[in-house]
Amino acid sequence: MTQGSDSSSLVRLNIGGKKYCTTVDTLSQREPDSMLAAMFSGRHTLCQDPQKGYVFVDRDGKHFRHILNWLRDGVVPTLKDGEYSELLREAEYYQLLGLIDGINAILNKRKEEDEFNTELTRTDIIKCIQSKRVRFRGVNLSGLDLSKLDLSLVDFSCACLKNVFFSRANLLSAKFRDVDAEGSIFHNATLHACLIDCSFFEADLRSAHLQ
Repeated sequence: MTQGSDSSSLVRLNIGGKKYCTTVDTLSQREPDSMLAAMFSGRHTLCQDPQKGYVFVDRDGKHFRHILNWLRDGVVPTLKDGEYSELLREAEYYQLLGLIDGINAILNKRKEEDEFNTELTRTDIIKCIQSKRVRFRGVNLSGLDLSKLDLSLVDFSCACLKNVFFSRANLLSAKFRDVDAEGSIFHNATLHACLIDCSFFEADLRSAHLQ
């Protein structure tokens, strides 16, 4: 079935099982080059329920309300960093370039704020780890680049480690109990002993990259 291109036409959407109702105008006006605008331009045949008229899109419908609100109002929602990552994937799928730019601007601003509020610098960390027993319990290290450092046996318990770069760091027997490590990068870090002895117990690892 081909959807008409009348901008006032009511559109019923089934996004991965979640139902939404909007108009062609909403889907096409703010982001005219998006996939959604193309879908309802009248040039394409859509997968539409013949009884209830819902157009099915095989995507996770969790964040589609934010997609619709962006198309209606042009306002990027206030979310947690992990949720922004999920919304960004949906925005990229629907080719919503304005929303993609808005999300990236917010994430970059948050990263800058985290780095500004960090209590220690990379140089401070390097000086500290020369000691035999190092503890950063409860310290805010957000946004730091700690890549390639020997951080074995370091106690990070209860620290704020949001968006920290641990890539290729030696983290053998380091303690991460109850840390906030949302968005941190652990690519190629030595973590084997940490994972075996549950050193990440109660840690917040949303959007963290552990491989």
